[in-house]
Parts: sequence; structure tokens; C-alpha cells
Amino acid sequence: MRVGLLPPGRGASYVALDAAGRALPLVGLDRDGTPPATRLALRELERHPDAAALCTLLPLLTLLGPQPSTGLDTLPVPDLLLPPVTPRNFICVGLNYADHVRESKAEAPKQPLLFAKTGNALTGHGHPVPLPRASRQVDFEAELAVVIGRTCRRVDAAQALAYVAGYTCCNDVSARDFQFGDGQWYRGKSADGFGPLGPWLVTPDEVGDPHQLRIQFRLNGQTLQDSNTDQLIFRIPELIAYISQSITLEPGDVISTGTPPGVGFARQPPVYLHPGDRMEVEIEKLGTLVNSCTDPA
Repeated sequence: MRVGLLPPGRGASYVALDAAGRALPLVGLDRDGTPPATRLALRELERHPDAAALCTLLPLLTLLGPQPSTGLDTLPVPDLLLPPVTPRNFICVGLNYADHVRESKAEAPKQPLLFAKTGNALTGHGHPVPLPRASRQVDFEAELAVVIGRTCRRVDAAQALAYVAGYTCCNDVSARDFQFGDGQWYRGKSADGFGPLGPWLVTPDEVGDPHQLRIQFRLNGQTLQDSNTDQLIFRIPELIAYISQSITLEPGDVISTGTPPGVGFARQPPVYLHPGDRMEVEIEKLGTLVNSCTDPA
């Protein structure tokens, strides 16, 4: 199942479902106030293998029209989508790909290296990413993002995947001169628009093993990152277990799992972003997240 949301005034969002059932009583929505096409989509949700997590997320996903589709290939991608969720916690993991650690000439971390993005960084597919005027070293990072589906507190790794509602693409846009010059990562990772998510949320039943996905980044059509999530040092169950020992995760929270090699600052010569650049994060089975860079004006 893929769930996406269009901004108000740009038409209706869609829900693509592949199961059958009756979900309206399950999610407690007002039948009289629910668009007919949405009602059809929600009825299909009840028997979906990830129904429990998705129904928890429904208050965060305003579902509107048109008719549900049964496959990604028959569903055109709109030019503009909102982020599939609005996380309370937008947690990111640094140095989590073995091949990226080698590229960075760093030591592999002994435990997950965590940082957070602030809410102003969140943006969706097709939205512009403004480049801060004070930075000359804005970089890209293609990442697999995990969306939590139900309250998660002190869980074991063995049970952690049961708390996942789905997966989406993330671009951990980073101002390297801020990040490295400040001595900490807050400003460099949280500028406006520095956290694109999308284009949609894909449920675990369609993804299968999230540690066997090709992940790529293209800049103006040129492939600069091309790896596989099998390179993750700390895998998704470990990350959820580690984080939830001290941070309670709520439905809609996002864990962005780190980036593979090929980022701009590690290249010779370095490659940084400029107004007009087109960024594409493509992850196998999840689609392609597209954003363009703009001048902040």
C-alpha cells in the first residue's frame, strides 16, 4: 500500500490499496462527512496486513478522493505532494553505512550516532529547497526513512519491526560549513526545507526486507550515490530498540537511517548544491523523491 497527500487546492490526494474490507468503523470516521472515494479506499484497509499501524496514523493523513488504485505503475505521481507524515520526532542517524564510513575516512561508530531535524526542515515531494544565503556548502544525502506506526517505548529489537507503519525516501540536506564549523549539527541539518520526505509512505508488506533495497541519488540526472541498504551498520530493529530505550516514539515519528557514499563534501573536487539544481532520491520499491534547489528569495 502507498499513501500520499496533495496540498489543499491542488486536487485530491489518493490512497492506493491492494486488500479488501470495511475500515470506516475501525477508524471512527464520520460516514456522512467522508468523500465517497475515500470511503471506498478505507473499506479496503481493514484486512491489510499493516492495518493496525496505518489506522493509528490516519489522523495524521488527511485522506481525500479519488478512486483507489491497485498498483504503483497505474498511479501517476503528482508534481507536488505533502510529506506523508508530520513527525513529532524527526530523528536521523549519522555514519550508518559501512561504505560511507570508508569514504569519510572515519571510524565506524560503536553505537548509533543520532541527531534531529527541526519541524521547519520538513517538506514534501516537488517542493523547493531554499539554499541559505550564509552557506556555500549545501550537500545532499539520500536516505531510507522509517515511519513509526504505534507508540513505541523500550522495545526489544526482536519486536521492533511490528511498530513500523511503513517506509519512505528522505533527503538529509546538510549545510556542511554550518555543520562542521559550528562544532555540532543543529543549524547545518535544520535549515528551512532541509528534510524532504516522500513521495509517499509504503507499507512493509510491499517492501519486504528493508535491508535489501537499492538506494540512489541523482543531481541534474547524474547518479552520485548508488548503494544498497544491506550496507547499514545498525539495522532498523536495532535503531528502534536503541532509540526507544530513552525516547518514546509516537505514530508518525520518523527515523532516517543514514546515507551511503557519494555525498558532495567527500568528492574530489567537492560537489555542492546551487539554485536550479534538481535532486532525486530513488529507493527500490519506494519511488523517487524529487526536489529542486532555489535561492531563498
